[in-house]
Amino acid sequence: MDSERAVGASQGAPTAESLLAEVARGDTAAFDALYTRVSGPVHGLALRVLRDPDLAQDVAQEALVEIWRQAPRFDPARGSAMAWMMTIAHRRAVDRVRREETQSGVAARAAAVHEVPHHDEVPAAAERSLDGQRLRRALAGLSPVQREAIELAYWRGYTHQEVSTVLAVPLGTAKTRIRDGLIRLRDALDVSEGRGR
Repeated sequence: MDSERAVGASQGAPTAESLLAEVARGDTAAFDALYTRVSGPVHGLALRVLRDPDLAQDVAQEALVEIWRQAPRFDPARGSAMAWMMTIAHRRAVDRVRREETQSGVAARAAAVHEVPHHDEVPAAAERSLDGQRLRRALAGLSPVQREAIELAYWRGYTHQEVSTVLAVPLGTAKTRIRDGLIRLRDALDVSEGRGR
């Protein structure tokens, strides 16, 4: 059965890795085929991160151009072509979120400089800071594979399937790492809150 798949793969559609290798050599037809294959997932990832169709379309196009330009740097020994391309798309989307937040937050920050905080905002800010410290300590207590899976799923916004792809592990393994990591985080946070009281 595996030999049948291998023969089918060699006779069927080229892999993303082989297309990327051709793109690295400047093959525009290979890029057209790669574009057709990955533009949907790249746009979907950008849309999940940005939640704005117009911005997501812009970011997807930027990411695909970057994939074209950076194709010679792809190293199949470090992971799959799909994971590499989705990482580029995710970085572009996160960069755009930061840029949009910076631009929209300039006026708000300027106005906030002249505002005096209400007396009850100071304790709330202190509590948020302590919560952040507890969370960082709890994250440090996870195994490296659990921490990586949690960070991809909750800080980068990847789906479980995308975490599986990026980490090059089966979907069930990715889900297990996330679930076990969340359980350890919950337990660590419960313990630290108990000590803090």
